Amino acid sequence: MERARLMPLVSIPVIIFYCSCTIVFCTPIDTITSTQPINDPEAIVSNGATFKLGFFSPSVNSTNRYVGIWYNDASAQAVVWVANRDIPLNDSSGTMTISKDGNLVVLDGQKKIVWSSDVPNSLTNSSCQLSDSGNLILRDDSNGKAIWQSFEHPSDSFLPEMKIGTEKLTGKKSQLTSWKSPSDPSSGRFTCGVNPLNIPEAYIWNGSDPYWRSGPWNGQVFIGIPDMVAVYYSRFQMVDDTSVTISYSYDNKSSLLYHALTSDGILTQRYRGEGKETWETMWSAKKSECDEYGKCGPFGSCNFVQGSPICTCLHGFNPNDMEEWSRGNWTSGCVRRSQLQCEINNNSTGGEKGKEDGFLKLTTMKVPAFAKLSTAYSDDTCKSECLNNCSCIAYAYYSGLACMEWSGDLIDIQKFAYAGADLYIRVAYSELEKKRSSKLVIKIAVPIGSLTIAICIYLSWRWMARQRGMKNKREKILFERRGVDPNCSNGENLNQIKLEDLPLFSFEELAIATDNFDVVNKLGQGGFGLVYKGKLLSGQDIAVKRLSSSSGQGLEQFMNEVRVISKLQHRNLVRLLGCCVEGEEKILIYEYMPNKSLDAVLFDPIKKKLLDWRKRANIIEGVGRGLLYLHRDSRLKIIHRDLKTSNVLLDENLNPKISDFGMAKIFGGNQDQANTGRVVGTLGYMAPEYAMEGRFSEKSDVFSFGVLLLEIVSGQKNTTFYHDEESLSLPRFAWKLWKEDMIVKLIDPTTSDPCFQVEILRYIHIGLLCVQEFATNRPTISTIVLMLSREIADLPTPEQPAFTEIQGVSSIQNSQQNQRSCSANNVTVTTIAGR
Repeated sequence: MERARLMPLVSIPVIIFYCSCTIVFCTPIDTITSTQPINDPEAIVSNGATFKLGFFSPSVNSTNRYVGIWYNDASAQAVVWVANRDIPLNDSSGTMTISKDGNLVVLDGQKKIVWSSDVPNSLTNSSCQLSDSGNLILRDDSNGKAIWQSFEHPSDSFLPEMKIGTEKLTGKKSQLTSWKSPSDPSSGRFTCGVNPLNIPEAYIWNGSDPYWRSGPWNGQVFIGIPDMVAVYYSRFQMVDDTSVTISYSYDNKSSLLYHALTSDGILTQRYRGEGKETWETMWSAKKSECDEYGKCGPFGSCNFVQGSPICTCLHGFNPNDMEEWSRGNWTSGCVRRSQLQCEINNNSTGGEKGKEDGFLKLTTMKVPAFAKLSTAYSDDTCKSECLNNCSCIAYAYYSGLACMEWSGDLIDIQKFAYAGADLYIRVAYSELEKKRSSKLVIKIAVPIGSLTIAICIYLSWRWMARQRGMKNKREKILFERRGVDPNCSNGENLNQIKLEDLPLFSFEELAIATDNFDVVNKLGQGGFGLVYKGKLLSGQDIAVKRLSSSSGQGLEQFMNEVRVISKLQHRNLVRLLGCCVEGEEKILIYEYMPNKSLDAVLFDPIKKKLLDWRKRANIIEGVGRGLLYLHRDSRLKIIHRDLKTSNVLLDENLNPKISDFGMAKIFGGNQDQANTGRVVGTLGYMAPEYAMEGRFSEKSDVFSFGVLLLEIVSGQKNTTFYHDEESLSLPRFAWKLWKEDMIVKLIDPTTSDPCFQVEILRYIHIGLLCVQEFATNRPTISTIVLMLSREIADLPTPEQPAFTEIQGVSSIQNSQQNQRSCSANNVTVTTIAGR
């Protein structure tokens, strides 16, 4: 009994000790207080374990110690903020703590302050916490208010949720400052921030001199950065109020992204994908010499693509110093060679006025610095306003910014390959005139020109006579010798074709071009004949599609393809160069595609390595643009009905061109869908409503596009999955991975670079939207193109794809009906066969 009474008394000290330990160890490890400092080499870690604050040396050989913030993952360690960057500790005796006045301080071994947050008002109770965004926040514990934060005092790094900018009234700046060198975090000579001009721009300064600029902000992007898109869900936002600030967000939690200003003055976007051990540079502000501010001086334009020299004077201007210009020193720029009429009028007291000044249009330009925003609401009013203001020497009208105007010297102009804006430069009327150089040239040119014209007319007459003869010959062959009743549907198709629309080739020409259709020149074989490579006498390479005389559907496909593709012109559609109809021969001549069809590259284990993600994305986008042209932009509204990898050809640069229009259908202006009694196409690419009910529309092509997209992303044929008991098809397999949140497994390992993973997953998302079971749920091709270009940022959730069991077959085509005789009824016999 005595022992029992003593037990509670003995336990009390133990419980007290345990509770005290619990209090100590439960204190957040992301916080510094006056009683809980960090001593070198200790550190604190943010609550989500993304960032760490502690002591570090910038290089192995350095004995200097700094307090900094870096990414916590050891494999991705990158210092993003340094406290005592200009006053390093020279040993490992440093401490970071809260001082008596409530400031956050760094102390050396002698307890001297080497760095302080310098909050002016003394605090009796404060603490400092490292947030999971990388922001170090000093708070007044009495009210929880933030009184100082590292995001307002950045080093060289620009993190998501951080703001950099300038206060308009005080001029106080929050900007990045580069390290002096990669191994020295002390303040370098380069800074980066927002210049609060009439239209705000981001600038990098070398000391006090501009070194790079972004171009004006249009509400979404800086228009002087062609590559600036919302990749990886990073969204930029500009606030223009009492201060002008820029910030951005990054929503992908599985990877890391931030911006850093290098010691060389280059702003870079750095990315580290999940599982990667190194940082990759996704974007760099300086890609060439042309990105240096004012490289070509006033009124000079820089174009790195054109080669040496990269600088040229704007039209109507000459080099200011020809000797320096010829030596490659372009900073003195150019001067106007003809005085503007408005200047003459302003300086003149009378006399007859000359012709009004005009504007020279320059496309895809980085507009000059110091743009002023005008109230003009259209391109025409912008032009008129500038023309009526003699001090206005250039203008640009840009969607989102409206009218921009410039006066004074035009500095930092650059020619882009894409994006940018149309810039209009004011020049004297004489600069716009197109005149002959002298009367002597005219006297010589007139008789020579007349003789040349006469020869051309004669040769043209001879050529047209030959063409008329060939046209009559072909019509005779088509209507009299092919054995088709003109009252049949095929005869109706023939009557719709303007035979003079296409050049005629003789069979002899094509036999010579293909070495008499030698098997060595065989490129491939389709359901209706063989395709050969040929070379015309002019040296032009061609692809020759010779339709088999034994094909029951050959004539119909031939006439349909001539009728459809002869009226189409688009860079993502294969170009039909001509045709040949002689006797039983029916031949189509196309432009030659050196890389053959997409399937020949995509599904070849060796060749597929040529298709990195950027090339695959280009192919997907190109096919999308080609379909958009067919559905919406061409004179005819065309449904392809057989879109697949073997019908997408690749040119020398692996750009895609849609081919094989033998099964295409032309819709009327207000027609949305149609039905057919004979289903033709390739199973696996055919939309369910078409395969099962014969009903086709734009959404049928969208379904095929979705399957093709998934094949490009995965690098696997749809038929690969036909015997898979669980998925049955590639769309179903993708859907299964999507539902299990394992869709990343669908990505072809040869393109599995994590820096593109988010973009690839977005494309898969779009592909799943395309292959939804019900046509009404699928987006139109115009919407898809906007999704691919991110003009539509938020994607709807896809519904499940069509569930169609496929019994190991690849295509459907009518092999029973003989097209040389008319069918007496609408009943057709379809069989399943390989194609």
